[in-house]
Amino acid sequence: MIVVTGATGNVGRALVGLLTEAGLPVTAVARHITAADVPPGVRAVAADLAEPAGLRPAFDGARALFLLVAGEDPDGILAAARDAGISQVVLLSSQGAGTRPRAYQHPARFEAAVRESGLDWTVLRSGGMATNAFAWAESIRTRRGAEAPFGDVGLPFVDPEDVAAVAAAALREPGAHLGATHTLTGPASTTPRERAAAIAAALGEPVRFTEQTRAQAHEQMARFMPLPAVEGTLAILGEPTEEEQRVSPDVERVLGRAPHSFDAWAQRNAPAFR
Repeated sequence: MIVVTGATGNVGRALVGLLTEAGLPVTAVARHITAADVPPGVRAVAADLAEPAGLRPAFDGARALFLLVAGEDPDGILAAARDAGISQVVLLSSQGAGTRPRAYQHPARFEAAVRESGLDWTVLRSGGMATNAFAWAESIRTRRGAEAPFGDVGLPFVDPEDVAAVAAAALREPGAHLGATHTLTGPASTTPRERAAAIAAALGEPVRFTEQTRAQAHEQMARFMPLPAVEGTLAILGEPTEEEQRVSPDVERVLGRAPHSFDAWAQRNAPAFR
């Protein structure tokens, strides 16, 4: 049995599908989840990582755990996993935990807890995800417009399906990824302007891109993100380090194929923007 937390999210949903297709028993965990949200045969358990004491029913009988950075008590979550007999954890973290640990203290704390947990562990440091473009879905649907800061600064955004595929490999073959930290990116850097153009190409209609000022982006992000995360995100988007701009070989090394391009992601997800 493999427990997948965040099972209704972009990565978790894809991971549940991959593990199920491989014939592995899966428990899908999210704060709000029912049997209707998961494939047939998958056990759905509503639980909250912010409340580790309530995780035991989800963890009982499992061998491995796919863990998100969520809640404030990684040690409590991992203790519950150990007590339930879980022996392996694969953590979905952020590339910023390595490149900007002061700004990304939350994922950095989870990484430290996982490494010190006594469990077999693998850390996946994801770069920016292609699904961040869903933030444009409403504006593109209603007025064929997209707004973002730093319109011509490129980063190698990664397809969440590739993140899920790497996680599935780590969960299925724990020995091959024991103690590994994989950095996950797409195959090439793309700018916000180029990503808007890729969505336009997928739609077959023009999309007008407008570059926000840093202040405008800060005000928008601060509505739903803590301020340290806002500052860290804007720093990466506007002044990425060489490491943050570099295409990582880890997806291809693990999967034996190149990561999906943003163009391919846009084609696959065009209905969300129509």
